[in-house]
Amino acid sequence: MKILVTGGNGFIATNFIITALKRDYQVFSIDNLGYAGSQNNNLIFEGHKNFTFIKEDIRNKTIEKLIEKERYDAILNFAAESHVDRSIHNDFPFISTNVNGTHNLISICKKLLQEKVLSENFRFIQISTDEVYGSLASEEAPFTELSHLDPSNPYSATKAASDVICLSYYKTYNFPTIVTRCSNNYGPFQYPEKLIPLCINKINTNNKIPIYGDGKQIRDWIHVSDHCQGIIKALEEGEIGNVYNFGGKAELTNIECIKSIIEILRPNNEILDFIEFVEDRPGHDTRYAIDSSKSQKDLNWKTQYNFKSGIRATVEWYEENKVWLTSTSSTKDFRIWEELHY
Repeated sequence: MKILVTGGNGFIATNFIITALKRDYQVFSIDNLGYAGSQNNNLIFEGHKNFTFIKEDIRNKTIEKLIEKERYDAILNFAAESHVDRSIHNDFPFISTNVNGTHNLISICKKLLQEKVLSENFRFIQISTDEVYGSLASEEAPFTELSHLDPSNPYSATKAASDVICLSYYKTYNFPTIVTRCSNNYGPFQYPEKLIPLCINKINTNNKIPIYGDGKQIRDWIHVSDHCQGIIKALEEGEIGNVYNFGGKAELTNIECIKSIIEILRPNNEILDFIEFVEDRPGHDTRYAIDSSKSQKDLNWKTQYNFKSGIRATVEWYEENKVWLTSTSSTKDFRIWEELHY
């Protein structure tokens, strides 16, 4: 299968490309190499006969020539501005990329489908997030694909908007799209503004881990490789016009998550030695949880990692790849972001 992966240098997309190449996919990756798209990630694919990287932005009209030339069997849209804190500070890049960029892609693909440049078996997979559903109370059941969308911040609002645009194209034009939504991912190659690599980096550099509010916000954690297997399943077996949720069944408070990392890196130490509580961010959702029953039933998908094994494998990866983590967290952009938010 010949596929185009957008945002290919980002965290989830890099892990997805690893998965896709193992399945002998021919992978074309595009990325505008923004702050979270590490060019170093391309090094792991260097020389691979089935991998091609092109510097491109999903907002550009020039991308039509690439799609027309290569006639992909599928496009997987990972490209997105993805950090809530950044969206609160400046939402313009989120609207520009997540909404306008996605619309640019699907409008080009619709045109090329109508012109029969793209195959009738073509698929457009929109990679989304459980954050579009909003926040759950402690007694509420996990989100299903039928849960209404109730985003709480500019990031999740732009992801919800792009999901709705994609699904509207299916309803109006029979555009062959599938939307996938996942819970909080963790694993290799994650930009260190996110909680788990941030914690690992802070512990290793003997700095305090900043904790928003009381640290009791609950997230459902899924190892990125399990998420990527779900996306493969959705691509190969999913029905167009459908949404598929992928969750890890690992609901933990942020404090519990951090404690699990400290227990691996600094056993026999108290968590209070490593954290500091900071002012909570506006619109902070209290709980996310995903019901993956539909994906398990319709796609025969299941997770391979529980949180205990997954977090240990993740910590070990960052310990074995300290150069990657150090270089990524020492960029000018990261230092500015850290000073601004903490």
